Amino acid sequence: MAKWLMKSEPHVYSWDDLVRDGETDWDGVRNNAARLHLRAMREGDEAFFYHSNADKAVVGIMRIAGAQKPDGPDGAWVKVPVQPVRKLPRPVTLAEIKAEPKLAAMELVRQSRLSVSPVREEEWALILEMSAGA
Repeated sequence: MAKWLMKSEPHVYSWDDLVRDGETDWDGVRNNAARLHLRAMREGDEAFFYHSNADKAVVGIMRIAGAQKPDGPDGAWVKVPVQPVRKLPRPVTLAEIKAEPKLAAMELVRQSRLSVSPVREEEWALILEMSAGA
């Protein structure tokens, strides 16, 4: 299963909103590179939920809950259903991620404006360790 990072501004849609709703369509993405990533997602893949702007931190894990669907009237964009898996023991901030040399190649660091990006297995594991305080 692939791993991803998906950003949302917490005042628009937060981790707590996802937990309350139980499932939502991750929609409204209007960036060509992010669209390619959404199209590559498969049911069962997992994604970090990242609060952008104010918090700038990975706060939880979600699961891709089904197949992509068209997003918008022209069908050129896609959305995917997501469900919460669990909140991280503690948020891992962007500052912590940038300070970790092993995460220097992470798309979040290299292409900071990208709202949906892949996460390598070793990056995923390290962020989980950081969240646990290891």
